[in-house]
Amino acid sequence: MADSIFTLSDLEAIVAERLRNGDATSYTRKLAGKGIAKATQKLGEEAVETVIAAVSGDAEAVTYEAADLLYHLMVVLALKGVPLDDVLAELKRRTAQSGLQEKAGRPAD
Repeated sequence: MADSIFTLSDLEAIVAERLRNGDATSYTRKLAGKGIAKATQKLGEEAVETVIAAVSGDAEAVTYEAADLLYHLMVVLALKGVPLDDVLAELKRRTAQSGLQEKAGRPAD
């Protein structure tokens, strides 16, 4: 993978493998072992850190925090059994229309 583009699908496969192999030294495995509540807590923390970095205007920090955010999202998706392809299909469905049209079609809260 050194010379090729690294994709979210690659990350999804790495997360899945680390969840499967049971390696006690894997952070992914350790996080999963703490359960979905802890994994989602970490996802939320990374989202906040990404927002803070973006507001600060530090592009390098945004890059770093966005990587953490995407990683933790992939862990949560894996733990919930939601394939990345399902998320991408939903994004494709939404982009087939304007954002305002898509939002208007959502169920009311």
